[in-house]
Amino acid sequence: MASDPHAPEQGSGPAEDRKPASDEAHSAFTPPLGVPYPPLPEDEHPTSEFALPAGLRPEAPAEQEGSAFVRPGSTTGQTPLPKPVGATAMSLAFTPPQGIPAISLTKEAPWQDRMRTMLRMPVGERPVPERLGGGDEETGPAVPRVLDLTLRIGEILLAGGEGAEDVEAAMFGVAYAYGLERVEPTVTFTLLSISYQPSLVDDPVTASRTVRRRGVDYNRLSAVFGLVDEITSEGLTLEEAYRGLAEIRRNRHPYPSWALTVASGLLSGAASMLVGGGLLVFVAAAVGSMLGDRLAWLASGRGLPEFYQFVVAAMPPAAVGVAFGLAHASVQASAVITGGLFALIPGRALVAGVHDGLTGYYITAAARLLEVGYLIVGIVVGVLSVLYIGLQLNPGLKRLNPEQALGTYNVPVVQTIAAMLLALAFCVLLQQERHTVAFATLNGGVAWVVYGALAYVAGINPVPATAIAAGLVGLFGQLLSRYRYASALPYVTAAIGPLLPGSATYFGLLNFAQGHLPQGLTSLVQAASLALAIAVGVNLGSEVARLFLRAPGMQAGGTGRRAAKRTRGF
Repeated sequence: MASDPHAPEQGSGPAEDRKPASDEAHSAFTPPLGVPYPPLPEDEHPTSEFALPAGLRPEAPAEQEGSAFVRPGSTTGQTPLPKPVGATAMSLAFTPPQGIPAISLTKEAPWQDRMRTMLRMPVGERPVPERLGGGDEETGPAVPRVLDLTLRIGEILLAGGEGAEDVEAAMFGVAYAYGLERVEPTVTFTLLSISYQPSLVDDPVTASRTVRRRGVDYNRLSAVFGLVDEITSEGLTLEEAYRGLAEIRRNRHPYPSWALTVASGLLSGAASMLVGGGLLVFVAAAVGSMLGDRLAWLASGRGLPEFYQFVVAAMPPAAVGVAFGLAHASVQASAVITGGLFALIPGRALVAGVHDGLTGYYITAAARLLEVGYLIVGIVVGVLSVLYIGLQLNPGLKRLNPEQALGTYNVPVVQTIAAMLLALAFCVLLQQERHTVAFATLNGGVAWVVYGALAYVAGINPVPATAIAAGLVGLFGQLLSRYRYASALPYVTAAIGPLLPGSATYFGLLNFAQGHLPQGLTSLVQAASLALAIAVGVNLGSEVARLFLRAPGMQAGGTGRRAAKRTRGF
């Protein structure tokens, strides 16, 4: 076939002179042949929505990660990661591959401080415990037995009146000493529980124990503190720990029941001297208090609740005071009744409840304070019943008037001796160890001297004067307990006895019985203020004592004991 001589040769000539085979080869946005492409505007730069904005520097490339089964830094061709130390390691948001540096918790510090430091750490920052005796190296510790031992120790501490914070610290210390790392103890007023999780992928093991009976025995409390110290510091095996706990449970109380009754009488007699009573008032208050103590023992043996035990215990002192008032004897009946109230006011439970509230254990604190409220109502019912009967028999009982109760109150030497005798009797009632009685008695005398100097010499309001004196009691008690590696309760509880608001409570009850409700409410509010001042002062003194003690931590200047942050009101 003949070809066109003017047609270009196929495959020759420039590309722009070649014609497309069809119109489909043209794009709608392609310029026609011979028209050059327009230049792009300078202010338009098509970028991705994930591109880095102008002005920001790109991040450094991430370092190559090693295998999960190879120790960091040992893989050839990889740069070992820098090892964080000090506060830098603790401030990382995630655990670094090489782990967290060990925290030095010296065993020379009391176990309360060491375990409190551990409890306030996040779980991921706690150092790995050193496993002691009680299990094979291959199988690890006997978890059920360790949890059972921990709960039994916590039960004795909580039943003895120890604060929830120290109970949790003791439980955590025992479990941690036997190699249980991921363990979380929980303490409420009547329930103890502890949960242990071997790893993040294993099911947790949880055990609990209910505290059904509570009794005051500071001798047993001190023995349990010593056992926890031996477990956390000396490495007792599980068998040795169980044997020591069994011996503590078998030990009898250091004082018999008749000695407790005599101590109750001495306490009331000494308290009556604090409010202006003489020798006859001392004897009358002691007799009334001992009768009330025997009635309370009888009610307890019959299985009556503690509320009714306080009701019957408050009646005999009030009855003795009313009897002396009706006989018109030269006895200050108000001082007799006030002395009897000193032996009944639950100062120990009040201090423990306020301490739990200030340290963040609000459920336990609410339960303890509710218990205090019920016991005080029992005292009110017992005293008011007797006062009402006495006022019905003789409406003009002058010996019961509050104005006549404090006639010879300012006798410093007599009051100081009475305060120390009151603290001594309180030590016997609390079943304290004999070597702690002298320190607690001296602490009580110092508390009364400070209160008297502030309230009667300097003229300070009784509430702040009571708080300052109680603060010194808490300070000295905490220092003594750290010196002897023991609980602070034996050195503190008996020493606050002279500061209890017995007279203010009695004046409020008397005004209620006489029908003077405004005056009665004023006196009871003052009594509540004094009681709270005692509790807050003791707790503040204990916290001030910790300022002088080096808390164990990462370093000398580490954070140590962590506290909760304030919520700013919301």
